Amino acid sequence: MNVPKPQAPDTLFRRARGECGLASGTDLEHRLLAASAIAREAGALARRRFRDRPSALAIAFKGPQDYVLASDAEVEALIRLRLHEAFPEDAFFGEEEGGALGQSGQGAWVVDPIDGTANFARGIPHYCVSLGFVRAGEALIGVIYDPAHNQLYAAARGRGATLDGEIIRVSGLGDMAQTTIEAGWSTRVPHEAYVGVVARLKQAGAAVRRGGSGALALAYVAAGRMEAYVELHMNAWDALAGLVLVREAGGWVNDYLAGDGLTKGNAILACTPELAAVLRELTAVC
Repeated sequence: MNVPKPQAPDTLFRRARGECGLASGTDLEHRLLAASAIAREAGALARRRFRDRPSALAIAFKGPQDYVLASDAEVEALIRLRLHEAFPEDAFFGEEEGGALGQSGQGAWVVDPIDGTANFARGIPHYCVSLGFVRAGEALIGVIYDPAHNQLYAAARGRGATLDGEIIRVSGLGDMAQTTIEAGWSTRVPHEAYVGVVARLKQAGAAVRRGGSGALALAYVAAGRMEAYVELHMNAWDALAGLVLVREAGGWVNDYLAGDGLTKGNAILACTPELAAVLRELTAVC
């Protein structure tokens, strides 16, 4: 497996600083800048592998509609290496190769190298790189990079959320008849439960869609492109970065990390504050 030669950290951080709208200084800001630079580098690798498909694409399945690509492991290995170079004391947990979340109070990176693998495998340019940072049970940093559109979403606790350096906010819509909501599908819950949620949302007047990348959908909610994202079970590597983005963009998010959410996943609901009450009732996600 060939891992690209690293760029000088100062070069990466200077570029990322402008993209995040930050002046570096604190520990959290340093990690945000590093994650932004790493996400871009990993996204560039993913974009090259996407461009080279299908000749360089080895497709396998973990289970029904659950794709495994060599590209996922390759991109994750790059992210793991870069994060270890920058923060050797941090733990790492990735979708492909796993890892350890570390001791209580130790920071950990929770990473999905390519979220939207089914889209990626079929040549649909709707996928992303997702990096979340959690410490002491709180999601503190979220970075999502969309390689197909060269867009970087970044957020850190108390610092707001940005898209390519510009502040973003949730849409603020509260009328169900004007909303667009994405409902993510998971093989880990009964099919009937998903169909029921979609039916209730439609009956309430929402336009319901499914794009195939939960992390990118959460970024869209943060940017005001959609009003809500709901999924009855979502793994932490897909969810954490987007939750930080939505929260810092002024949105409402459920207590995703409750119980074993970090290690076993949980239901997720992220939306405008104006929709929180009605969507909690319609989806039964609290």
